[in-house]
Amino acid sequence: MPPSTRTRRPAAPSSRRQGRAAYVFLSPWLLGLGLVTAIPLGASLYLAFTDYNILSTPAFTGLANVERMLGDERFWAASSVTLRYVVVSVPLQLMFALLLAVMLDRGLRGLSFYRGAFYLPSLLGASVAVAILWREVFGHNGLVNDFLGLLGIEGQSWLQNPSTALSTLIVLNVWTFGSPMVIFLAGLRQIPEEYYEAARVDGASRLRQFRHITVPMLTPIIFFNLILQTIGAFQTFTQAHVISGGTGGPVDSTLFYTLYVYQQGFRSFDMGYASALAWVLLLVIGAVTAVHFFLSKYWVFYGDD
Repeated sequence: MPPSTRTRRPAAPSSRRQGRAAYVFLSPWLLGLGLVTAIPLGASLYLAFTDYNILSTPAFTGLANVERMLGDERFWAASSVTLRYVVVSVPLQLMFALLLAVMLDRGLRGLSFYRGAFYLPSLLGASVAVAILWREVFGHNGLVNDFLGLLGIEGQSWLQNPSTALSTLIVLNVWTFGSPMVIFLAGLRQIPEEYYEAARVDGASRLRQFRHITVPMLTPIIFFNLILQTIGAFQTFTQAHVISGGTGGPVDSTLFYTLYVYQQGFRSFDMGYASALAWVLLLVIGAVTAVHFFLSKYWVFYGDD
């Protein structure tokens, strides 16, 4: 019987060929990183130290734009409005999202439908159409005043009152709770049921179970949502632009920081100052995120802690 012949395996490609193939597949991402992110980022950093109105050559001015910020009343007004918006809307949004996630986690019938219905506002919340709808809802003849009229209460123009205009945008941000809610719901599904069974055997109420089991086990998810929503709140633009008509009114009560950057860059064509404002926002977001990470070691608990 003739000896069996072994089939030869094709030689493995060399590491050099593998490296070339990897760069070919990575080239679109690397090209996008350079053209869309790195080069514009470097250009804006240079423009932040110049006087540039688009039509003329940038003139290097050093720290003149920073000195201008210190005496710019609208810069401080925009910073104050944005800070109040972030501090108030983000915690309210996360609390509302967590509350609904806990309710949906109790085995509600038609869970998939409610999950999709509650997630929809997060997809539409930053759109121009929803901002226009919000302007109509809180307008002088809007649905809110119509409802108050049924109760015998005379409404007001919520968007034209400086004391309530920002509150309407905070409500809009809280309404877009769907994205953190879905993430909370996924985190709740990862908590072992044995913990709750042991707590019930010990006679713990649902409130104590929530305080001593649900919240500690969810702290990594809470931290993740906090970072994402905080960064998103600092970058809010569309809602304020549409509702105020791009002015930030009334009396700069909805002048978000990003809206002020837009006004300086694309209305006043002061690109140098707008770039400096944008870099200040980037540094602030980075600093706030770093503080969150530093404080997380005191309240975020992981499985191996």
